[in-house]
Amino acid sequence: MHISKLLAAALLAGASTLHAATPTYLVMDFSTEALMSKSDALAIWKNQLDDKQLKRLNKLYPVSKWGFVSQVEGGFTADKICVVTARAMLVPRSGKALVFKPNKSSTAFDAKANASLVDCKALAAVKLKEAIASVDSSLIAL
Repeated sequence: MHISKLLAAALLAGASTLHAATPTYLVMDFSTEALMSKSDALAIWKNQLDDKQLKRLNKLYPVSKWGFVSQVEGGFTADKICVVTARAMLVPRSGKALVFKPNKSSTAFDAKANASLVDCKALAAVKLKEAIASVDSSLIAL
């Protein structure tokens, strides 16, 4: 009887850790609105970091102490070339604010000739995904 109570307690403790809430990092975006809206950038962050990654990341970089910043800049040159730069960073957190003192940072950039605005926005999304993936891979080994 005593062993079954210990087993039940161990199973209960294990079940609670399996269903722990996914950590939510503070993410701020400072992108050029013409290329990337804040909601689009935040959606890309959410899609790039799945629950398993976030839980592992939270063990090394707790949500209470760290957050993420992204920035997508660019536009068209006089020759109608779309130029995009995307940056993703892990930065320290101070309460509800992030401190711009990057611990990890990655930048991705590209250019595309004869691109429409839609093509340029798509290129911006791809480059932000690349920058986020690069920062993520530098933080935890998958």
